[in-house]
Amino acid sequence: MQPWVDGRPASALAPNNRGLAYGDGVFETIAVRAGRPRLLERHLQRLMHGCQRLSIELDGATAQAEILAYAAALREGVVKLIVTRGDSPRGYAPDPASPARRILQGSAPAPYPPGHALEGIELYPCVTRLAEQPLLAGLKHLNRLEQVLARSEWADPRFAEGLLLDVSGRLIEGVYSNLFMVREGRLLTADLSRSGVAGVMRAELLAQAAQLGLQTRVCDLWPADLEAAEEVFVCNSVYGVWPVRRFARLNWSAGPVTRKLQGIASGLLDA
Repeated sequence: MQPWVDGRPASALAPNNRGLAYGDGVFETIAVRAGRPRLLERHLQRLMHGCQRLSIELDGATAQAEILAYAAALREGVVKLIVTRGDSPRGYAPDPASPARRILQGSAPAPYPPGHALEGIELYPCVTRLAEQPLLAGLKHLNRLEQVLARSEWADPRFAEGLLLDVSGRLIEGVYSNLFMVREGRLLTADLSRSGVAGVMRAELLAQAAQLGLQTRVCDLWPADLEAAEEVFVCNSVYGVWPVRRFARLNWSAGPVTRKLQGIASGLLDA
């Protein structure tokens, strides 16, 4: 499906766009089933939060209407919305008169092997470390070079994801997912106030877990915490939940908490 720029079919973007020049913007990757964008409210909340944090002016109602129209035309697959600060002359200073640009792209459904969800995955121990930058932490901003470097570390298909630490050695997330673990019946996930991406599925699972009466904790996590974990899984808003069965010398089975939340995530994406 042809991309849209600012609500209209287009095949080109101005070369002085700040998204190209500086990664100055944010994006959302949204699963589409039967013409409907899934978890749209949470995606829009994160999108607007990111724009506010970066002082990018965006009309949320316009963005929502364009996503809905594009998803209806795509029917099945993934919609990616990129919002950049717009165009500007050379230099870091933005042009206050330049409006934000909205770019929509569509792709076919992601071809993930069914075994990832059924049997679980193995994580690659990434050497790349995430920098600590509280001003950008949690945002789905366009500067993804850390993830590009991390994903380039392995080609072995037995690894479906990589595990990322920050420069201080804390567990943060996967290359394109958020990390959870279960310990003594409590659901744990990393504090993302210094680095990482606050995923839409992560937020939804934390909310769902609270409704189920499951204790949750957002905190600093370290590699040693994996050794005490009873269950480990990763999640994102395209594939839902994948159990983690192996990382380095550690092994887990997909336990009851993982399977319960996996079923909830599947329902949200496929219903």
